[in-house]
Amino acid sequence: MGLLIDGKWHTDWYDTKSTGGKFERQASSFRNWVTPDGQPGPTGIGGFKAEPDRYHLYVSLACPWAHRTTIYRKLKGLEDVISMSVVNAYMGDDGWSFAPGDGVVEDTVNHMDLLHKIYSKARPDYTGRVTVPILWDKKTQTIVSNESSEIIRMLNSAFDQVGANSLDLLPQSLVAEIDELNTFIYDAINNGVYRAGFATTQRAYEQAVGDVFDALDKLESRLETKRYLTGDVPVEADWRLFTTLVRFDAVYVGHFKCNRQRIVDYPNLWGYLKDLYQQPGISETVNIQYIKEHYYRSHETINPSRVIPVGPDLDFTSAHNREAKSSLSNQFMAS
Repeated sequence: MGLLIDGKWHTDWYDTKSTGGKFERQASSFRNWVTPDGQPGPTGIGGFKAEPDRYHLYVSLACPWAHRTTIYRKLKGLEDVISMSVVNAYMGDDGWSFAPGDGVVEDTVNHMDLLHKIYSKARPDYTGRVTVPILWDKKTQTIVSNESSEIIRMLNSAFDQVGANSLDLLPQSLVAEIDELNTFIYDAINNGVYRAGFATTQRAYEQAVGDVFDALDKLESRLETKRYLTGDVPVEADWRLFTTLVRFDAVYVGHFKCNRQRIVDYPNLWGYLKDLYQQPGISETVNIQYIKEHYYRSHETINPSRVIPVGPDLDFTSAHNREAKSSLSNQFMAS
C-alpha cells in the first residue's frame, strides 16, 4: 500500500504511530458528481453530464468500497452505459496494477499498467492514497470521483434517462433512515473491520473489534423482524452492509482477527447475506478466491508468509428462508 506525494509514487504503509495504534482512513479527494444535466452535485464542480459511454469505472473485486459500485452497475443495468476495468488482486510495491491475472480487465481507456498513473494523469501533483473505485470521465480526461458512497448515488439516479432501469435504491421516504443506518454500519462494521485488522496496539484492536460485534449483534436483532434493513426490499444500506458481510468469514475472521463469531453463527445475518447474494446478478460481482488472494498476499505486515487459507467452505446458494420475514415485518408495521 503506497501513496503519491506531489505526483511521485512512495511505498509507505499506513501511519499508526501518530494515532496511538489506530487505523484512520484518508478522506476521498475527488468529489464531483455526474448529474442528469451536468449541473454541480452536492460537492465539486459541474460539467459532468450523464451520457452513454462517457464514464469508466476502475475497480478491484477485492475492495468492499469498489464492490458497491459494481453491484449498482449490475442492478441498474449500466453495463453497456459505463465501461469498467478491474485491477489485479495482488497489490504490491507499485500499488494496484493491471498485470494479467484472474479477474483482471485491462485498462482499455487510458492504457495504463498501474493505477496510480490514473491519479497522476488527472492531477499531476496529486498527494494521497491511490484507491478504488475511480469514476473516470473519458470526455474531460479526469477523475470525477473516488468516493464510493457518492458514486453509487450517481449510478442510482443520474443515468435513468440514458439507459439505466428505474430501480430506486434510495427512496425519498427512506433517505433519513438509510443515512442513519449508513453512518452506523460504516463506523462500526465497514470501517470497523479495518480498524481491527490494521490496529497496532492491543487497546486499539480490542476497541475496534468490540465495535464490530456490538453492531453485528444489533443488526442480528433488527433482522429478526425485517427481511432487509428497512423492510421488504433491499435499499442502499443493505448493499453497503453486504460488501463487508460477504468478506467476513473468508477474510475478516482470520486475517483481521474479527473472530469472536462468524456470520454463519448469526442465524438472521447469515440468511440475510444469502438472500442478498441470491438477488439477480449479484453472485457475478463476488469472487471469493480473488478476495482472499488480495488480502492474504498484499498485506505483508499482517500475513508475512502470504499463505492463502484454503477455507472456509461457504455456501451462499443454500436456502435462506427470509421470505417469511416480509410478512412478519408487515405485521409489525400494521400494529
